[in-house]
Amino acid sequence: MNPKQILQRGCEVLDPIMTRHGFTFVEGLSGQGCGGLYASGEYVRGDRRLGLFFRYSLGLVTYHIGELSLPHLEYMRALLGRNGENQYPGFSDDPLDGFRHLKHDLENFCTDFLSGTGDEFKVCVERAAEQAKIKGFAALPNN
Repeated sequence: MNPKQILQRGCEVLDPIMTRHGFTFVEGLSGQGCGGLYASGEYVRGDRRLGLFFRYSLGLVTYHIGELSLPHLEYMRALLGRNGENQYPGFSDDPLDGFRHLKHDLENFCTDFLSGTGDEFKVCVERAAEQAKIKGFAALPNN
């Protein structure tokens, strides 16, 4: 399967939770880039968007509420800490596992993004900005 087909199949994994919360998938760009074939798209509801980018696996996943945005890993670290129980990103030979892992995180940790006020997301954006300022050994887990 090519990236566009895998992204479509991955959306079949995510659709139950995303559509339940009023999000609609909008296909984005796809084609040949310098790193190979890719496909993208986003789930949209009002001023909220969940951007997805697939090349060889589900890669960049970015949350947006209005002008605020966070990549998935930064969101999870700000919300759960460095050793949180998020499953995405994970490692697998099955390209659909990334979508399954993301679905787990959406269902278990992203209530504010999916159906809340966005206040918790805003705190996570601020926390992630503070965490980004930490450099060197202090940035490593367990320090």
